[in-house]
This record gives sequence, C-alpha cells and structure tokens, in this order.
Amino acid sequence: MKRLLWLCVLAALQVGSGGAGPADIGGEAPGLAELRRMAARFAPVEVGADASSLSVGDRKALARLIEASRVMDEIFLVQMWKGNPDLLVRLQRDRTPLGRARLHYFWINKGPWSELDGYTAVLPAVPPRKLPGANFYPEDMPREEFELWLQKLPPEQQKEAKSFFTTVHRDPETGRLMLVAYHKVYEGPLLRASRLLKEAAALTENQSLARFLSLRAEAFLSSDYYASDLAWMDLDAPLDVTIGPYETYIDRLFGYKAAFESYISLRDEEESKRVRFFAGRMQEIEDHLPIDPQYRNPKLGPLAPIVVVNELFAAGYGAHGVKAAAYNLPNDEHVIREKGSKRVMIKNVQEAKFRHTLLPIARRLLPASAQNEVSFPAFFIHILAHEMTHGIGPHQIQVGGRETTPRQELKELYSIVEEAKADVTGLFMLQYLIDRDGSVPGLNERDLYTTFLASAFRTLRFGIKEAHAGGMALQFNCLTDRGAFEARPDGTFAVNFEKIKPAVRELVHDLLMLEATGDHAGAEKMLAEMGVLRPPLDAPLKRLQDIPTDIDPIFTAAERGRRPGRGQATGTNNRITK
Repeated sequence: MKRLLWLCVLAALQVGSGGAGPADIGGEAPGLAELRRMAARFAPVEVGADASSLSVGDRKALARLIEASRVMDEIFLVQMWKGNPDLLVRLQRDRTPLGRARLHYFWINKGPWSELDGYTAVLPAVPPRKLPGANFYPEDMPREEFELWLQKLPPEQQKEAKSFFTTVHRDPETGRLMLVAYHKVYEGPLLRASRLLKEAAALTENQSLARFLSLRAEAFLSSDYYASDLAWMDLDAPLDVTIGPYETYIDRLFGYKAAFESYISLRDEEESKRVRFFAGRMQEIEDHLPIDPQYRNPKLGPLAPIVVVNELFAAGYGAHGVKAAAYNLPNDEHVIREKGSKRVMIKNVQEAKFRHTLLPIARRLLPASAQNEVSFPAFFIHILAHEMTHGIGPHQIQVGGRETTPRQELKELYSIVEEAKADVTGLFMLQYLIDRDGSVPGLNERDLYTTFLASAFRTLRFGIKEAHAGGMALQFNCLTDRGAFEARPDGTFAVNFEKIKPAVRELVHDLLMLEATGDHAGAEKMLAEMGVLRPPLDAPLKRLQDIPTDIDPIFTAAERGRRPGRGQATGTNNRITK
C-alpha cells in the first residue's frame, strides 16, 4: 500500500498545466462481454524455463531481480500516463466481474488504452486516446513550443533536452519549460530498485553479473547509464538481465524519451553458439548494402554478442501490449560506437507466438501448397536478422553540415522507419548469405519468404499506430505494388518468387536513404502513402478475428496466483521485435 501511495503522490507532482484531463470516452465504455473478447486476443501461455541448474546464489539473486522488475512496472505506469496510479487503485477496489475484467485488460496494456485498437480508451473517464508524449512532457505542450524552446538552449542543454533520461516539465512559477532528470522524477522507486540490485549483486557468484547490477544500481541514482551499459554488453552469466530505461516507442512526439522495462531470462548456451555464425558477417553485409558507398560504414563497431535466452519474467515496457520476441540494445549511439549493440533472442516467447498465432494465420490465409513452407527456424532466423540489421546502415549522418543521427532527424517517424528497415534489410541479409554461401544453416529460401508473408499478417494485427505494425503496413504495400506479394481469387496470398528479391532490394535502398539523409519530409510522405491499411486487407484481417493476436505470458517462475485481474489484484504493490 505504501508503494501505491507513492505512485499517487508522484502522479500529482508530474503535472502539465491544463491539457487533456479526464474525459468520458466517446459512447459507452466496453462492457464485460466486449472486454473479455478484447482480452481473448492475448492467448494466456505459461512461459518459463528450468532454473534448477542455477547456483544457490543465483537463485537467491533471481528473487531480488524479480522484485526489482516489479518496480519497473510502477515507474512505467507513471510514464504512460500520470493518471494511471489513481486509476489502478480504483480498479483494484472494484471486485465485480466487470471490475476484474477492466483490471485485467488495463494490466495487459499498462493503461486505459488498447494498443491493438490504436491506443483508444476502453475505460470511462480517461482521455479518449493515449497522449502522444505519454507523461514525458507537459500535456498542454504542442510540438512547436518544445522545438522553439530547444533552439534557444545552449548546445549542451539541447543534448539534455533530447536525452533518453530527462523529462520536460513546466516551471510552476513561470510556466516555462524545464528539464528534470529521471533519478529525480522517479527517486522513490529507483532508490528501492537500486537497493534490490545491490542485494542481487552481493548474492550472485558471477562477477560479470555482479558488476553490471552494481553499476546499474548506481545509474538509477544518477541517470548516467553509460558505464552500466558497457558492463551489460560484457555480461556473461547464466542469468541474463536487462533492466532500466531503454525503448522510446511510447514517446510519439519525438521518440526521445526511454521507458523503463525489465527482462529476466536464462541463457541457452547451445542455441547461442549456433547463431554466432551470423555475427562475423555483418561488415560484409554492410559493404554490400544497396546504397551509395558514401553512406555505408567502412568499419562497424566491435563485434556485438548474440544471446539466445528463455524468459522467466518481464515488466514495464517489456510486458505491455504486444510482447517482445527479441530486442537489440542499447540505443545509446555512444555505446554502439564503442561496443556495438547486443541482440537478445527470446526463444520461448518466439515459440509461443509461432504456435498460437503464426501457424493458425498461415492455415487461414496461405494456399494449401505453401503452408508446409512456414517453419519456426525461418521465423527465428529472420527475427535474428532483423535484430542484427538494426546495427547496420546509417547511424551517424550529416544534415546541412551538422553531425546528427537518423533518430534525431526523423523524430517521431524514426521508430516506424527503422522497424521496416530492419525487417527488409534482414531479408536482404539472409538472401545475400544464401547467394554467397549456397545455403544458410537451418534456413530454406522458400521458407524464408513464405514465413515472412504469414508473419506480415501477424504483425499488421498489432494496429498500425504501433511501430512494428506501421512499418509492416509500409512493407506490405510496397512489396505488393511491386508484385512480390499476390492476392489470389480464393482469398489467400502467395509470394511471387521471381519478384520478391528485387522488390526487397529496392525497398531496402529507399528506407536506408531516408535514414542516410535524415529526410523527415520524405519519410512522412512515404508513410502517408504506404503506412496504411488499404481496403483489400480488410477482409483477410477480419477472417483472423478468432485467432489470438499475441500472447499473455503467465510467468511460471514468478507470477502464479499473482496476476492482476486473475483473482488476486497486484501490480504496483510489488529495440525491439514483436
């Protein structure tokens, strides 16, 4: 209860004068039957792994890490919307069937807006849509006000304003914009999380894990994550831990601000060894990207690790809406230049998504002759290629004589463009290796493209306001216009294997050039034309309504009997591929 009280106090402090306060949603809020239907789009799936091989110290550390992860949930709720803490308290008090259904769906989304429905409200007396800037900026702040304010700041303060780890507030006396670092805004919970990480560091016998946890505990108290990010890149332990502020997807104003999240997993060493085949080929792929050589990186950063894990627990951004199947972090370009970025493949989550969503979609929308070309190895390897190709292509660019990055130039459009770029560049990479080597271990060329087509429908169902789905709409329309995907008279879809390879290559070029030139206007135009659900897709997507859209993980190692909306109300009392 003390933690709930802290959340309420913090929410009161995170104010922007005026703005989108509580307002009834248009029409009536969904009733019990509709909420149950909406929640059924997330298939309950037990997710876990055998942790018996962990040392006694690591098993004790695991308990502390799960507790620290629950603190990430607390912070993330406030980052999504300042009204979340009060709303959660009200939902927990409602013990009616409707109240429990509301709490359950709230907890899936970590807020009152349904991600699968364009972040529209599903509860009464809340803003009708998720605020574009989440709770990182004053609610009444237009984009133009921030941009004008930014131009007047000295260069160092401009850097802080765009930092992953600052929030923008109004000075209560002057009404002017001001910056507050994360460790000040979320001081209470970060103190608790820091203590828990230090306790876990003292319990584990693994020195690399102890070092990372100790440095991350300090980072929580300073908002300086550089040293702990470097230590995370060097992490080599049976317990694989990712915890802190990373992804910027929920900042739809500028894509600057990082959300808190956590993934606690067990490493799969055998699978990790198998996929390291790809790591040594990234400079070769970079050197053959279909763009002018001046935009390629002549020397990529150090070889980054690829880790395959089985998830034990996730929290914060990592456990809301559509769940991550893999991630590529950190996002800090300074760390990427020095150490590269780490690719983490969450195998048990991928297997659950493949079994519960992708296979049923393939049986519904692919011709019978193509259904045996949908395979888990192709799904897994393309996700790996997606994560790896996040790390290639333009990262440091020049625009108008300024040193900058694609993220800073494309702003709120960057996440969608980058997700589309990683998808198709992943296809390009795998095709290049097949052509160059004759084969890729575990991958059949026809399986690659057919599985990607089936997975395109899986991703489109996330709602195109979500970055991965918006990026997939762009890809699907571009590839269809170029004849690579074909709609058949019987309502199924197929790959044109003569046209898919050149179409992918052309799209890779177009997306890489948007990033290489920082072309915000070009990205805006392309997304307006291609990042949409065209009418011909309505019928096939409607045919999938009885198939789960994603999974709702039940973490067997940590959550049994503790899931909100499933009996006992809990929650705050305790780059990503989807």
